[in-house]
Amino acid sequence: MKDIDDTKQPLLEHLIELRRRLLWSLASLVVCFFVCFAFAKQIFAVLVQPLLKAGQGKLIYTDIFEAFFTQVKVALFAALMLSFPVIATQLWRFIAPGMYAKEKKAFLPFLLLTPVFFAAGASFAYFVAMPWALHFLLSYQGNVGGVQQEALPGVGNYLTFVTRFLFGFGAAFLLPIFLMILERAGIVTREQLAKSRRYAIVGAAAVAAVLTPPDVVSMLMLLVPLYGLYEFAILAIRITHWRAARKAARSNAVDSEAQTRVGPEAPPGGGRVGGSGPI
Repeated sequence: MKDIDDTKQPLLEHLIELRRRLLWSLASLVVCFFVCFAFAKQIFAVLVQPLLKAGQGKLIYTDIFEAFFTQVKVALFAALMLSFPVIATQLWRFIAPGMYAKEKKAFLPFLLLTPVFFAAGASFAYFVAMPWALHFLLSYQGNVGGVQQEALPGVGNYLTFVTRFLFGFGAAFLLPIFLMILERAGIVTREQLAKSRRYAIVGAAAVAAVLTPPDVVSMLMLLVPLYGLYEFAILAIRITHWRAARKAARSNAVDSEAQTRVGPEAPPGGGRVGGSGPI
């Protein structure tokens, strides 16, 4: 079996292959969109649960088209989630023929772990970060100088809030995979990552400021796990190197043992049975 597909294809064939993969991805996205649009209200009902648990039981819309376009955005948001495995598969099928077998073996686990880490980040945002942030942001309701201050979030604004949290935390939780790919490619080393912890804290703070709403609680809810994932990536790289070293040591031990082995002892007389004299 060949280690790589060494058949040369003209540029036109590569473009045709790319178009085919893009069409499959687009088709899966469109199908998922129409399916999700039929259940847009049910999906949005799931998304508003953190707001409901925070004590806010009302959403408003002031633009006549806002409620409709919110359902469209909900359907598109859910369709992107559902169609991601198909899109990732098409991407893999496009780039895999140009990779060596060793590169495929090294890259495939990261591709498989990407949706797992993204789902973990989105789940953390939905079940932990969003409720805490909503409790904090809605705590400003009440009497202010004799005026009753009440939160009346709009459906469009709340959907933007939710999608920023889910996509932001989901993308941030991909940090270990990204760092391990860079280390596997030789761009960075574990020692460089370990020496750059202070810069990692600053970078995590900048990412949290961009991906979360402008409040301290939301930023901290992303900053802390983001830096924790940075340390997790360093630990995972260290474990990977340790396992590779153990495997190499076992392989060297087996080779050394094979080299020290000799065949069965030759009988006296140079292998001639019955003595060394002439027959």
